[in-house]
Amino acid sequence: MKIILAILIFSFIIIFHELGHFLFAKKCNVKVNEFTLGLGPTILSWGKGETKYCLKLLPFGGSCVMEGEDEESDSERAFGNKSLFERFQIVFGGPLFNFILAYILSVVYIASIGVNDTTITDVMENMPAAEAGMEAGDEIISINGYNVHFYNEVSIYTFLHANEDSYKVVYMRDGQKHTTTLTPKYSEETGRKMIGVTKNADYQKVSPIGVLKYSLYEIKYQIYVTLSSLKLLFTGQVSVNEVSGPVGVVTTISSVYDQSVTSGIFYVFINLTSIAILLSANLGVMNLLPFPALDGGRILLIIIEAIRGKKMKPEIENGINLVGFALLMLLMVVVMYNDIIKLI
Repeated sequence: MKIILAILIFSFIIIFHELGHFLFAKKCNVKVNEFTLGLGPTILSWGKGETKYCLKLLPFGGSCVMEGEDEESDSERAFGNKSLFERFQIVFGGPLFNFILAYILSVVYIASIGVNDTTITDVMENMPAAEAGMEAGDEIISINGYNVHFYNEVSIYTFLHANEDSYKVVYMRDGQKHTTTLTPKYSEETGRKMIGVTKNADYQKVSPIGVLKYSLYEIKYQIYVTLSSLKLLFTGQVSVNEVSGPVGVVTTISSVYDQSVTSGIFYVFINLTSIAILLSANLGVMNLLPFPALDGGRILLIIIEAIRGKKMKPEIENGINLVGFALLMLLMVVVMYNDIIKLI
């Protein structure tokens, strides 16, 4: 059951991404030849109109195959024959829908449990925060200029910037802002540097307007985490072996289900919704990377075309995308292999 649930969540996020491409293609009067979920051989297909809908064997990935997208076509409804702005809309539509989905899920999540704000519960003795005069009840506003709205942001910022020598912390006390500089200390208990503040998991409900506002903060937080993680990957602070692919995602969802089910269906729903927010925002960001075969790579080619004032030769563009796709498939194989090794 939990494996099926994990695959359904993963598949729904991918379908929503492809739906963005599909709807913008229809808006721009581009013919969609095939709309698929999954990769590999087709196990089920249907549709009497111009679009064939397919379910593939492997429930990872999907596609919205448009007329004239990767080949030349004389049709006025071909993707390649549309204007730069129309093609940009269609390509950007996928990541945009991922961010929309993440926002909708965030609204549901925050409306259900509220928010765990940045008002600290306690400060640890002989740690930087206590030495700087911070107290329980202080509300952290920003760290090194990065505005925080959830306590998770405080934790993740200090974790992702563990190598920094100091943090400039702005906090609120009795309606007045205070600024201090904290030099983190290494904690034997946690195995990393800390500033010495703690926060209970006390979620507070917020108004309907607050739900909409904090949902935007949640998307900002998820995008920030994804970009920061990518930075760690490209700078060598995190290895490819630590990256999870589809198998790892399904395994994580299954583990969260196991840990939540004993607390009741509500906690299963909340925790899986939290993961879905992360996955959807992550997919949106990853697809906007300027890498061939990704949506970001296609957007980059559209921008280059706009600057040059003429189209790139189809064979060159297709060659670039083919190489990019091959590299992505190779990366997926490596990541899936690592996921499987972790399970053994």
